[in-house]
Amino acid sequence: MSLSPSTLSPPPLSLYVHVPWCVRKCPYCDFNSHQGRGELPFAAYVDALLADLDLDLPLVWGRTVQTVFFGGGTPSLMPGELIDRFLQGASSRLRFAPGCEITLETNPGTVEHGSFRAYRDAGINRLSFGVQSFDDGCLQRLGRIHDSTEATAAIKLAQDAGFDNINLDLMYALPGQSLAMAESDLLQAFALQPTHISHYQLTLEPNTVFAARPPAGLPDEDGSWDIQEHCQAMLADDGYRQYEVSAYARPGRECVHNLNYWKYGDYLGIGAGAHGKITSGHDRSILRRWKLKHPTAYLEAAGGERGIGGDELIATERRPFEFMLNALRLVDGFSLTGFEASTGVPRNAIQAQLQEAVQKQWLIVEDDSVRPTPLGRRFTNDVIELFLGD
Repeated sequence: MSLSPSTLSPPPLSLYVHVPWCVRKCPYCDFNSHQGRGELPFAAYVDALLADLDLDLPLVWGRTVQTVFFGGGTPSLMPGELIDRFLQGASSRLRFAPGCEITLETNPGTVEHGSFRAYRDAGINRLSFGVQSFDDGCLQRLGRIHDSTEATAAIKLAQDAGFDNINLDLMYALPGQSLAMAESDLLQAFALQPTHISHYQLTLEPNTVFAARPPAGLPDEDGSWDIQEHCQAMLADDGYRQYEVSAYARPGRECVHNLNYWKYGDYLGIGAGAHGKITSGHDRSILRRWKLKHPTAYLEAAGGERGIGGDELIATERRPFEFMLNALRLVDGFSLTGFEASTGVPRNAIQAQLQEAVQKQWLIVEDDSVRPTPLGRRFTNDVIELFLGD
């Protein structure tokens, strides 16, 4: 089966910017984050980011950036004027789409009123607050540097500064957390009226403090599932539609940047340890590139070939698995036309796996549409494994 020229147009493009420093490394965190000591070299880091971007520009000539996302670490440690300098430099190198979604991850313990106005003036139009819980005991057990009062105050300050597109990150199945405590977290979140809530279970990731020394009082599997089901119902009742495994939004307020990941779109990744994915050519060549992880090494090498941690071309036979790893997180699933456009692989290559998933009542396939059933969403990893290949 051949693919049409329209199918072979490149997918949407995003820009991810990694800021690697934080005030204190949380015991559950497996991201590339480093506890900052002394004055952090943010001005030099912006120079490095722009040099890094210059290095990657030939991969995306002529393409438009749909979204920008500052992740970390704690990007809200970076002064607003330096975020402004970076965005001005980036937008002079790349075409930004009108109304481009530009998100900044923020820690409620690292921001103040002036910062929010500076972020907004710089072009940030979406904030993501790492609240995790409104229970001070839970926050202490998670190693967070803020308390619930600071979290509430920071969110209100951001709203006062004019931000109307705000995500709150909340965890559940925390050490010592009951179903009533998880319910209270959501009720306090609802009172602040965010447009988006990311609600996800605490997991003990490898190479973290919690993995080496699991905290006491974690709910068991049944307890975690009870919390999840109860909270999903609460979110739906309050008008937050679930559109991804752990993402809930008011109508029209889904995170466009994350949707691009889940739809197997393209993204440039700049900054220490950042990962990117770029599709090019009629053969749908897919390049994954990542940058040096340690901030010191990155600062010394960014902009040159030594700053690249590695490049990998994704083999055609791996693309269905990679696509499903993302797309099957979406409640609405994906279209087979979109699968072909994103991977360059014809739909008949995955026909057997789709049939098996339908037989197991994990997926529903109707014409061009493929979406997970409630059972399939509960066993997402098992569904994805069908497409792993030999």
